[in-house]
Amino acid sequence: MSNEAEAHAMLVTGQTNTLPAHVEGNNLLRTLRHEDLARLTPHLEIWEGGRDEIFYEPGDDVAHVYFPCGASLASFLVPLADGRAVETVLIGREGAVGGIVSRGRLPAYARAIVQHPGRFLRLPVTALDAAKRDSPGTADLFARYADCLIAQVFQSVACNAAHTLEQRAAKWLLAAEERTGAASIPMTQEQLAAMLGVGRSYLSRVIRVLRERGAVRVSRGRIEIVDRGRLAMGACSCNALVRGHFQDVLAGVYPVEVAPRRPRVAEAVG
Repeated sequence: MSNEAEAHAMLVTGQTNTLPAHVEGNNLLRTLRHEDLARLTPHLEIWEGGRDEIFYEPGDDVAHVYFPCGASLASFLVPLADGRAVETVLIGREGAVGGIVSRGRLPAYARAIVQHPGRFLRLPVTALDAAKRDSPGTADLFARYADCLIAQVFQSVACNAAHTLEQRAAKWLLAAEERTGAASIPMTQEQLAAMLGVGRSYLSRVIRVLRERGAVRVSRGRIEIVDRGRLAMGACSCNALVRGHFQDVLAGVYPVEVAPRRPRVAEAVG
């Protein structure tokens, strides 16, 4: 992790007046019982992540777990030989990044980056492991989340193989809306195209189709969802399937589905 990223980390040990509000911003942490959360509280740090800031690169030791709060988003990207990096999982306040499936301190396989800037809670993997050993409830919660995370990866593989670019792009915009509840997401069209594993010209044609359908409106530096229902009609069912699995395994953790309306959702520069 960069020195700049380290400088963004602020230790909140003992700041009992501020920490609960930040824990409330992460759905996974807030489901812990009070006594289980108390085991983690002394080890949690507030970390402010900037757009595209890197948590870790492939081969780095995974020493910390990061919990997105509020509108913060993180992505796992798999770097390819041609220089592209394709997104496999998008993670918001329903989850965590790093040391979940493994016990941490192992080399990372994928690149993990900040997708939408904001606040994260950072926890040493060693502290999480100790909490799992001391509390069956904590161990069970993170085992259930690991199951949901792997389900997302499975669904992402199937989606990339079977669904059209239009379906995948619409799905991504809707997933970002669900997780952030925010008006916009800083992102260039080139970055979105790279994450989806296609050239920018292909994505531009898809955006044009969505505009003609009245689902989105594009202005400089911004993509606006003007009709969520029309956008959802062009998306695949992958979001719903992942949401359903979360509901079965971790009820109440995945963000509530946004009702059809006309919000501003995603911002694309370029």
